[in-house]
Amino acid sequence: MRLPGMGASRLAEIVSVAPDWPAGWLARLPHQAATALRLWLDHPARSPLTQTVDADLSWLTVAPGRHLLHPGHPAWPVLLEQIGDPPPVLWGLGDLAALKPPRLAIVGSRRPTREGLTNAAAFGRELASRDWCVVSGLALGVDGAAQQAALEAGGRSVAVLGCSVDVIYPPRHARLYQQLLDQGGLILSEHPPGTPARPAFFPRRNRIVTGLSLGVLVVEAAEKSGSLVSARLAIEQNREVFALPGSIHNPQARGCLRLIRQGAVLVRHVDDILEELTQWAASSPALARPQETGSQDAAGGDPLLRWLSDAPSPLDALVNLTGLAVPDCQRRLLELELEGRAAQAPGGWVRLPENA
Repeated sequence: MRLPGMGASRLAEIVSVAPDWPAGWLARLPHQAATALRLWLDHPARSPLTQTVDADLSWLTVAPGRHLLHPGHPAWPVLLEQIGDPPPVLWGLGDLAALKPPRLAIVGSRRPTREGLTNAAAFGRELASRDWCVVSGLALGVDGAAQQAALEAGGRSVAVLGCSVDVIYPPRHARLYQQLLDQGGLILSEHPPGTPARPAFFPRRNRIVTGLSLGVLVVEAAEKSGSLVSARLAIEQNREVFALPGSIHNPQARGCLRLIRQGAVLVRHVDDILEELTQWAASSPALARPQETGSQDAAGGDPLLRWLSDAPSPLDALVNLTGLAVPDCQRRLLELELEGRAAQAPGGWVRLPENA
């Protein structure tokens, strides 16, 4: 991402073909990026990349609680592998244990009503009491109110920024930023240290907020709102969308009412959310990728079978519960089906009775 002219989408395209290093990469990179990489490889002392890379490495090691997550890292959130254009890496500041509980995104207006702020805080607080992690963007209004309430209730929160993790944005949330770090939270960004906030970064940031989460709750949103962008992203990512209803006379409720008309789950209290996400959050498994072991492979489909019941479990839920890659999960389900121990049903996969 330090190469000029390179973004997450272009990098993902190249990674998908697994080119040889460095020739294959040089052949596929845009001209400007390939030129910069070739100079760094051939004459590192003359390359501007050397100083930049050294500064990044120094930032990671100068203090505890600094992380560079990537696919394959034990704490990389496996949910991100399900979205269309996941970030190639995530810079982190704080406690990676915040990625272990099941996560729900809470988003909404930056200019909410008093009722909206109260509702955001109430849901953040109640989710924390149920051992859920609140994910949001540390923005003014609904986002910050939900995250602060979760922290004050002794829970965890993950903030995804539209700048680097070492930049406090918005500045008015400096206290919340520090509180999050002091109380076991985690700050994430796809941007390397020293990157300022830019308008174009925030819509891209939203795909990570929703991608990290099992669902997204929209508390208040106008008809043209960034929160509706988050809701659309969540739908594209096959996440559940929840919305709080409000008065038809409240402009800040119109976005939520529109979402409900389009099929979002109408929410009155936290139980409405948890009932919808039962299959996802069964036994509150860690949602970061677990370490794979030989015993899991040796056991065949049995570790997968224990997550099945007579209630249909969607494939994406099973992927997250087991930590298996999608192709491996599909293969093991097929094996179980051939053995007569599982079957596909409307809404997902079920476990068959042993004497069936």
